[in-house]
Amino acid sequence: MAQRKFVLDEKDLPTHWYNVQADLKQPLPPPLHPGTGQPLGPADLAPLFPMELIKQEVSRERWIEIPEPVREAYKVWRPTPLIRALSMEKALGTPARIYYKWEGASPSGSHKGNTAIAQAFYNKQEGTKRIATETGAGQWGSALAIAARMFDLECKVYMVRISYDQKPYRRILMETFGAQVVASPSRDTNAGRAALAKDPHSAGSLGLAISEAVEDAATREDTKYSLGSVLNHVLMHQTVIGLEARKQLELAGDAPDVLIGCVGGGSNFAGFTFPFVGDKLNGRSKARIIAVEPMAAPSVTKGEYTYDFGDEAMLTPLVKMHTLGHGFMPAPIHAGGLRYHGMAPAVSALADAKVIEAVAVHQRATFEAATLFARSEGWLPAPESAHAIRVAVDEALRCKESGQAKVIAFNLSGHGHFDLAAYEKHLAGGLEDFEYPADKVAAALKGLPKVGV
Repeated sequence: MAQRKFVLDEKDLPTHWYNVQADLKQPLPPPLHPGTGQPLGPADLAPLFPMELIKQEVSRERWIEIPEPVREAYKVWRPTPLIRALSMEKALGTPARIYYKWEGASPSGSHKGNTAIAQAFYNKQEGTKRIATETGAGQWGSALAIAARMFDLECKVYMVRISYDQKPYRRILMETFGAQVVASPSRDTNAGRAALAKDPHSAGSLGLAISEAVEDAATREDTKYSLGSVLNHVLMHQTVIGLEARKQLELAGDAPDVLIGCVGGGSNFAGFTFPFVGDKLNGRSKARIIAVEPMAAPSVTKGEYTYDFGDEAMLTPLVKMHTLGHGFMPAPIHAGGLRYHGMAPAVSALADAKVIEAVAVHQRATFEAATLFARSEGWLPAPESAHAIRVAVDEALRCKESGQAKVIAFNLSGHGHFDLAAYEKHLAGGLEDFEYPADKVAAALKGLPKVGV
């Protein structure tokens, strides 16, 4: 039988993060001040982020050194394994060779720790006492709660209401590590109170939770804001995934034909694929790179590539990205981490340049693929990660039809142990498909800001 698992030693842990901005043909459009509409300077971001992260956000250096304390913390679970999905290949009857990078082995159960630890380290280094953040499904909040505890920081998490209700064990995990968790919209901020006044039963959104966390950080001198996706420095911290995967595929004697990751804000997709994107931009690879989003929040496939706010209350900088409009209120799908109106500027620029592809899939088909994967491979995937599995299965079935033995690799970004209520609903036939209607997309896009850039 072919080898199943490809494992690196601690000595193989990357020493630097890869910055895709160094290889983009055109620099990313600058973020703009939410009040003036002018390009942001470092001083504009200083109330929210430590200076080192601000420098990383705008850097075009190809390699940024990973601080030794961060690398030591990574060693708790990194390098993570690359696994050949032999049993799923057999179940599908495909000639394709399928690999998945397993990020669920981290303390928080997902890839999010790769940037949470880095952000906590830089905040501690620059004297921050407290961090405020938002979380959708809870993976990011869990990772930051753990990282904050490691570096002796207070942590306040605004958890999207629908996920707060659907995933109580995520909240308990965060609280176990000392974080304070409130449902968003909350009564703790002006943004939350305004949302509740408009709709007392609001299910919340990532855009609204971001508004609350940003307001929290901006109104306290001891607090900085921390974001788990979208921003350039966040995506860069995640590239340890793809840098490891590239070595592991070499160990397997394979080069990827298709690379797949789910996308909400873009962090796990970027972390897994950007080192390969760099190869593609520099003529060393022709791999197809596919970003998979839910039909209920199709920012890349149905949104507009333009400047928009990253949050509902219009407190964040304006960034050029694929967006459904900052007022978008997503349907209550179980992949809470993908319920976001926008997409990372770097991912958006690559999609606009046709360097990467994007597809949207339905919730029920996604859980069907997740169940197939669990029954064949033995791991229970998070609903977010299952979107990548869905497209990996579809690509493998196309190989079965054509007889092509392509190499397919995807990022299994986290486990689904806190998502059993969703699996129970799926097994009982109770899951719904939500497709965001075209008229609602058009209505949300009418609220886009007018920018003269």
